[in-house]
Amino acid sequence: MTRAAIYVRISRDREGGGLGVARQEHDCRELAARHGLAVAQVYSDNDLSAYSGKPRPSYRRMLDDIAAARIDAVMAWHTDRLHRSPTELEEYISACEPRGVPTYTVKAGPLDLSTPSGRMGARQLGAVARYEVEHQVERQQRAKQQAAADGRWGGGRRPYGYESDGLTLRPEEARAIAEVTDAILSGTSLRGQAAEMNARGLVTSTGRPWTANELRKVLLRPRNAGLREHRGEVVGPAAWPPLVDEDRWRALVSVLTHPGRRTQWSSARRWLLSGLALCGVCGAPVRATLAAAGSRSVESYTCKVGKCVSRNAAELDTYIGSVVVERLSRPDVAELLASPDGPDSGALQLDAAALRERLAGLATAYADGAIDVRQLREDSERLRTRLTELEQKMATAGRGDALAGLIGVADPAKAWEGLDLHRRRAVVDTLMTVTIHRTQKGRPRGWTPGSSYFDPSTIDAAWKG
Repeated sequence: MTRAAIYVRISRDREGGGLGVARQEHDCRELAARHGLAVAQVYSDNDLSAYSGKPRPSYRRMLDDIAAARIDAVMAWHTDRLHRSPTELEEYISACEPRGVPTYTVKAGPLDLSTPSGRMGARQLGAVARYEVEHQVERQQRAKQQAAADGRWGGGRRPYGYESDGLTLRPEEARAIAEVTDAILSGTSLRGQAAEMNARGLVTSTGRPWTANELRKVLLRPRNAGLREHRGEVVGPAAWPPLVDEDRWRALVSVLTHPGRRTQWSSARRWLLSGLALCGVCGAPVRATLAAAGSRSVESYTCKVGKCVSRNAAELDTYIGSVVVERLSRPDVAELLASPDGPDSGALQLDAAALRERLAGLATAYADGAIDVRQLREDSERLRTRLTELEQKMATAGRGDALAGLIGVADPAKAWEGLDLHRRRAVVDTLMTVTIHRTQKGRPRGWTPGSSYFDPSTIDAAWKG
């Protein structure tokens, strides 16, 4: 008896139970029975589009079985279940033609690929199917473009911070994004914030634990500021409410995309002052390295250039922490927030908003024919350069936020201990410049048996501002 194969496929299994392919298989089995064929094998690629470019393992296995003469006929619901491109159709013809393997379909009838007329008919059906798919893709792309222009959501996976409609806020998630935005602007790390969200039981919109990289992607979304994006470009205001205001979002983008951010974090992964403290001899930054201390090696801060100075890293970190806590405990601690010589954050935000309006006006002027493409390009580049500079200044101005939650607290020591390493570094960098001077040989003055050789008099913590 002729051995028949049934091939079934559905692009999107919305019901999640393979019911679409099950219906196709049922119809194909009835067709096989009418032709007196015995079904030897069923090949199923569920939830895989024929035009997605993704491999179809069952389809490939069926072609191999046809070539190996394990299959004598193919049953399918329609030819568009089998082929996704003219190239793939030709491959299918090459597999079936040598042995005259026929194809029977429920909706398009039989295909005899052993004759020129049969192959021509198959190619015509394939061309029509390809056109219909490409036309559908074109309509979908145009619909997404129009949705972007109108500020509407284009659909897809539920965006974090919003319900499945993409428009309604999910309060707990929305608060989390706003809090993390402020925390990052205050100097905390992505890694620390991801860990904190996991500790709070918050997960991504797909139900997975947070990673620093995943959190960064979410924080960089224009959606967070109530902006609509299309193909990587912000095209205007959106229909959904923002999670943070636009200026805070743009300042955050400037911080997260700053070229030096990754390097600064990697050099400060374990120690407070690596890259921050300076050598008192040559002025170069120090780094944490293993250094000899008698018969053992300890983590020490060492001058990057000439190795002019070296100091026990753990002891110096503890000392600087105590200096910070002492400063935060003074009655005049509120004066730390005053920065008369610093940039006015509010004025910077207004200037940035004005530049963005001028950029939008350029696009309108070009569309109206008031300026040509050369003028559009030159003026846009000039304004974007100025806008980038302003955003960097806003990010710098926001570093004062590193002290948020530390001014006027009842227990500064407890507040300091509660900060992650990245935030502590931001506080130190905001408050002081630490310089490590050379020590004299031998024990420091005032040393007592059993005490450390660490000498605070060789450390200069100069307050900024």
